[in-house]
Amino acid sequence: MSEAANWVRVASAADIPPGEMQAAEAGGKQIAIFHLADGGWHATSNVCTHAFAMLTDGWFDGTEIECPLHAGRFDVCTGKATGAPVEEDLAVYPVRVEDDAVMVGLPD
Repeated sequence: MSEAANWVRVASAADIPPGEMQAAEAGGKQIAIFHLADGGWHATSNVCTHAFAMLTDGWFDGTEIECPLHAGRFDVCTGKATGAPVEEDLAVYPVRVEDDAVMVGLPD
């Protein structure tokens, strides 16, 4: 993604403690924001690629999110599908934190 990417504020960093996640909507996309226990930040699509379900309604453990519908799993750092029945990876978005603003880079 270029530096000219559309950076959008999606959350307050103070509202998402380490080890937690939050749903957001930006640019018409459903986004899941993940604050890893080690302090890292990641963002993926919030919609499971197997069947329509919001991933932030599921279980976040370490670097994996488990879908609440059929228990498929994804790596939140890469978007890779890691557990059946999912076979398609998630879209991932770059994240940066400026002061207290969690910003996600959306495609132009």
